[in-house]
Amino acid sequence: MTRVKYMQHVELMAWRKKLRGELLARRQAVPAERLHAWRIAMDRHLQCGFPGLARGVVAFCWPIRNEYDARHLIHRLRQQGAIAALPVVLAPNTPLIFREWHPRVEMALGKLDIPYPKAGAELVPNTVLLPLNGFDRQGYRLGYGGGFFDRTLESLRDAKPLVIGVGYELGAIPTIHPQPWDRPMDYVVTERGVYRRDDGKLEYLGVPGNAKGSSLSSPVCYADEIAPGYFGEDPQNPRD
Repeated sequence: MTRVKYMQHVELMAWRKKLRGELLARRQAVPAERLHAWRIAMDRHLQCGFPGLARGVVAFCWPIRNEYDARHLIHRLRQQGAIAALPVVLAPNTPLIFREWHPRVEMALGKLDIPYPKAGAELVPNTVLLPLNGFDRQGYRLGYGGGFFDRTLESLRDAKPLVIGVGYELGAIPTIHPQPWDRPMDYVVTERGVYRRDDGKLEYLGVPGNAKGSSLSSPVCYADEIAPGYFGEDPQNPRD
């Protein structure tokens, strides 16, 4: 890397770090009642718009810092036959692996007390529900800056899982200035509805089942509340 390219890289990483902080602060200022309403809307968008989630392995992340909480959706998908999986960090600067999660699985606490399955076979997900801090008009994600999911998606290139970014409209930005290591998402789901990446750009498809003739139309679906204790302990520590 030349000195000029190195300086450009340093400047880009500093810009992303600043933007990440702004988006996180914006999200963490959202009242709990609004987050709850957004979560219910996104559960419906995902279950109605992607009925195939009930078949196969669905990877999700334990929520932190007011991220979309996919666990309620996962509860329903498991009832319908899906296998749920959580990411596991094996070592720094390596791809994540995925292990099955269910309410009885033994969990360990990872970095910043984020829980993960302590043991189990490595699973290859059919779908990855990918939390995001920001998303741009080209379908790229702004995460936490560790590069774990970029490396992971690259390692899963041959498996070709469906990658669905899950986040809120307040994270919409013009561009993250994507680099060669950044991996785009196939879809993005927010409280507003569903976006699809097509020809290098995100296209808003609407609310599944709401628009006449929508390509995402499906039978009516709903999300219910979960019995207390289903998920076990909730981590309270934020991720750096």
